[in-house]
Amino acid sequence: MMFDWAAQPFFTVVTTFIFGPYFISRMASDAATGQAAWGYGIAAGGFLIAVLSPVLGSIADQTGPRKPWIGFFAMIKIAALCGLWFAAPGSNLVLVVTVFTLAAVAAEFSIVFNDSMLLRIVPKADIGRVSNLAWGLGYLGGMIVLIFIIAFLAASPETGKTLIGIEPLFGLDPSKGEDARASGPISALWYAVFILPMFLFTPDAGERRAMGTAVRDGLKELKSTLSEVRQRAGIFRFLIARMIYQDGVNALLALGGGFAAAMFDWSITEIGVYGILLNVVAIFSCLYASRLDTQLGSKSVVMIAIIMLLVATVGIVSTGPGYTFFGALGFGGTDSGGLFGTQAEKAYIAFGLLIGIAFGPVQASSRAYMARSVSKEEAGRYFGIYALAGRATSFLAPFMVASVTAASGSPRLGIATIAIFFAVGLYVLWTTPYPADQSSGKPASAL
Repeated sequence: MMFDWAAQPFFTVVTTFIFGPYFISRMASDAATGQAAWGYGIAAGGFLIAVLSPVLGSIADQTGPRKPWIGFFAMIKIAALCGLWFAAPGSNLVLVVTVFTLAAVAAEFSIVFNDSMLLRIVPKADIGRVSNLAWGLGYLGGMIVLIFIIAFLAASPETGKTLIGIEPLFGLDPSKGEDARASGPISALWYAVFILPMFLFTPDAGERRAMGTAVRDGLKELKSTLSEVRQRAGIFRFLIARMIYQDGVNALLALGGGFAAAMFDWSITEIGVYGILLNVVAIFSCLYASRLDTQLGSKSVVMIAIIMLLVATVGIVSTGPGYTFFGALGFGGTDSGGLFGTQAEKAYIAFGLLIGIAFGPVQASSRAYMARSVSKEEAGRYFGIYALAGRATSFLAPFMVASVTAASGSPRLGIATIAIFFAVGLYVLWTTPYPADQSSGKPASAL
């Protein structure tokens, strides 16, 4: 569970709420260019993760222990995050996106090995509860780092003061983006410190084998697994469903914060407060989902979460300065002052809270869904395939967002394409059995 606590700040402050919006709204010449470049970078990382995750998962099953792999990718992730400090305004966008993508790929590979350890240490009956609690703990860690940044580092362009009215620590200059750029090294330090309990106290079984033999046998096993999974109809259908809806989740988390920052001209402070609100509801949502998963099952939790994400996506796309619901409800342009001073901003936040409620359980219960559908002996290779399903087309949603944005010049139209992934993924999951490894002819309602 401490692994999620250590890993989450990268996704919270770097990808979604601090560095990503900074890149889109301040580094690039305009919001459309920034959103397109960020989207293409995420797509490239998703492609690498899709290709290599199942390979690494199968090799890990052959080599045995998972911790050495996690440690190797942790070093890459930490180094890349520290490199984001040098992403000053006017820097080469391609170089900055490349460094971020390297950190994202290393982060995802570490997750593959961490998740595959779950079946070794947690009884299947408790997997949903533990998975959701771990995800909630991760959001708490991410929120703490986010609060630190906006309270002590991110200053208002007008006053030069942080949210609590002090000068930024360490003499950071917001005009040079140093408040946002610091999110990389801070996330790296957090990860380096809090990943240690996992290394020190979590059991890690498996017989060590020579790397050359493990790679050869792992690739052979991967080929067999890819053929095998097509014969296990329920698991195959679940993986297809997750491939589609997780695509939407990845794109929404990576691009939604930047979309809001550009549309409402939010500062780092405002986007940070928005992130805190989402993380607060995410923590309590994961706590509740940990019980709901045990009572209703992982499939029901995931379906409810996808419906909420679909509604939220339509809601944020329908909202703009002075209106929501595509203009059916107008607010005028009056700004009451302070944070989120317009009614349109408040409407956007309301839809955003739906995302906060849903995006933890949709991922935590998906992890539990998969864990309940395989044996611990095959967990490594199947969680590699699971990562593949989460990333096989993960370049597609960001690529569609980036391409539609670039072609139309409208970030709104680009973000709207994410709703398609939630709608299609929901339909495929609805027709999938639970647990997935059983006859797909058995009615889902009886499971």
